[in-house]
Amino acid sequence: MRAAALGLLLVALAGAAAGDEAREAEAVRALLARLLGPGPAAAFSVSVERALAAESGLDTYRLSGGGAGASVRVVGSTGVAAAAGLHRYLRDFCGCHVAWSGSQLHLPQPLPAVPAELTEATPNRYRYYQNVCTHSYSFVWWDWARWEQEIDWMALNGINLALAWSGQEAIWRRVYLALGLTPSEIDEYFAGPAFLAWERMGNLHTWGGPLPRSWHLKQLYLQHRILDRMRSFGMTPVLPAFAGHVPKAVTRVFPQVNVTQMGSWGHFNCSYSCSFLLAPEDPLFPVVGSLFLRELTREFGTDHIYGADTFNEMQPPSSEPSYLAAATAAVYQAMVAVDPDAVWLLQGWLFQHQPEFWGPAQVEAVLRAVPRGRLLVLDLFAESQPVYVRTASFQGQPFIWCMLHNFGGNHGLFGALEAVNRGPAAARLFPNSTMVGTGMAPEGIGQNEVVYALMAELGWRKGPVADLGAWVAGFAARRYGASHEGSEAAWRLLLRSVYNCSGEACSGHNRSPLVRRPSLQMATAVWYNRSDVFEAWRLLLTASPALAASPSFRYDLADLTRQAVQELVSLYYEEVRSAYLNKELVPLLRAAGVLAYELLPSLDSILASDSHFLLGRWLEQARAAAVSEAEARFYEQNSRYQLTLWGPEGNILDYANKQLAGLVADYYTPRWRLFLETLVDSLVQGTPFQQHQFEKLALQLEQTFALSTRRYPSQPQGDTVDLAKKLFLKYYPRWVAGSL
Repeated sequence: MRAAALGLLLVALAGAAAGDEAREAEAVRALLARLLGPGPAAAFSVSVERALAAESGLDTYRLSGGGAGASVRVVGSTGVAAAAGLHRYLRDFCGCHVAWSGSQLHLPQPLPAVPAELTEATPNRYRYYQNVCTHSYSFVWWDWARWEQEIDWMALNGINLALAWSGQEAIWRRVYLALGLTPSEIDEYFAGPAFLAWERMGNLHTWGGPLPRSWHLKQLYLQHRILDRMRSFGMTPVLPAFAGHVPKAVTRVFPQVNVTQMGSWGHFNCSYSCSFLLAPEDPLFPVVGSLFLRELTREFGTDHIYGADTFNEMQPPSSEPSYLAAATAAVYQAMVAVDPDAVWLLQGWLFQHQPEFWGPAQVEAVLRAVPRGRLLVLDLFAESQPVYVRTASFQGQPFIWCMLHNFGGNHGLFGALEAVNRGPAAARLFPNSTMVGTGMAPEGIGQNEVVYALMAELGWRKGPVADLGAWVAGFAARRYGASHEGSEAAWRLLLRSVYNCSGEACSGHNRSPLVRRPSLQMATAVWYNRSDVFEAWRLLLTASPALAASPSFRYDLADLTRQAVQELVSLYYEEVRSAYLNKELVPLLRAAGVLAYELLPSLDSILASDSHFLLGRWLEQARAAAVSEAEARFYEQNSRYQLTLWGPEGNILDYANKQLAGLVADYYTPRWRLFLETLVDSLVQGTPFQQHQFEKLALQLEQTFALSTRRYPSQPQGDTVDLAKKLFLKYYPRWVAGSL
């Protein structure tokens, strides 16, 4: 079973391996120059030779040379393999670190020699990256300069399979016009930029729209550059395909069309959800699917892998296996009608999200409706809830073991490093395993970089890291450019606490009271001992005299201080709740005063000291994507809604919560003050606290923020180390004394 499925996949993708070796080598040399500068880059010799992986067929790199007067030679079977080999040399031989928050690239001179020629082949065909949601939570406002940085990061981390979904609305617009829809009907259908991910999966329509014409033009241009760069490294971009969802206006043009209106999603009403799904047997299904894919591939070319999700977080109209098989087959047939070599990349989230619907018969109907080897399944949340173990390795279809890790782009120190470390090797050893790769599929990036560094490394390891404690210590030394007892001890504490997520309290969503609409029923339990966080905070501060010149150290100090304040908010909230329930006014006033008038302003100040935690930076990215002031205001409003209410009435309230300077000051703090003042008034007047009435007032505050046009600094202010020390000296003694 396994050999047959994988054989079909390899045959279908044979053309993807025959790229231009010289072009890929040049792409890696250009990356090297961007990363190190032209001078240092000249000390490396880079080449791409397909024959390096001839026997295994798997991406392979070889390192040699270095030392006094000798260049470091990097050879890869693909551009991606060469870039991964380069990254291995920089990491393991030079002690360098490449990260979202900033890279540490202090090269020793002369460049260290590779003691013996080192050849490494990846254990699996694919290293996948992205989630459909990442395009909205993290990528939405990116220009080419930011995309260029990300594709470089992807190449260095060995990513060879990634979504490339920008610009698809422009293609859909052409298709819908050709089908007879009017421009206004199309405009009414598309969601706004910050919500496109869910329109693409059929969950939403209209909300946050319409899309300006300039958006379509700029995204087309961006997509061409993204694809050109990905392909230059030998990556395989995954293009979108038709999943079956259509605008309601299709029923006007084709009155006899057979469609089903789906149920609502995410607490949205049918003004924004309840999408229309074409019946698989309707003659229009293959017409729409083929029209789109033909127009898409005419514009962008193809690498023969396409993503589509018909039932993402939506219950199908029928649980009958025959219906599910027909719906699946219709999507696939529309692909192969245009591209006979098509392989369908399916997010396996549907099986995990609604396990009560997706019984064995239903899962089998979907997985067997596509020829084995032509459906590539992402086991999207495998580090926590793997699906392959209960579906007989996806019924023999090839799958990628993915780490999802982050929901909504939330801040908050979090990870399940032990599960991540052991998971891929366990999946490979599963009976009749059809695992063909590893993947990173976060909803939002730019947080908890240690988790992604480990996962990227595991894509090239045949087994788990033997000693995670030693690994995180090495991670810290590379990240800061120097070893330090305090910083390494801090990271070991974080490994055993926040990065050892397990048990019922373990959650990839940040549900801290800090970032939730307050109530008297908020959960404060965590899966770790808070003492470890406070002690790690202390230890990291002891390293500040030696490491403060490192931008990554200062970022981590800000992040750990942010986490410590998050813990303190939970503790002071517990005091507030206890005092209120015990009708103790003075303790209530004391705890409420600290929380609302000391802690939260201090948090805003520490966040303001680092450019990665600025609301102004996020909003400026949105405004910079516009071509007029009206567009800039529109994009900014999209951004504000996503961070807070998500929908017009708080439909998915605070799901995409962030801890950003400005957001804390003008959104979380006013809401907390309203809650605390309402509790005090309730106690003083002897009247019950009315949560429903408070929420009405809170919604007004939240909507005011979402609609505001207030500008925020996009450059950091204040010194992170000094601010962190002041906070530490104020609150750490209280924690130790138990007198918070």
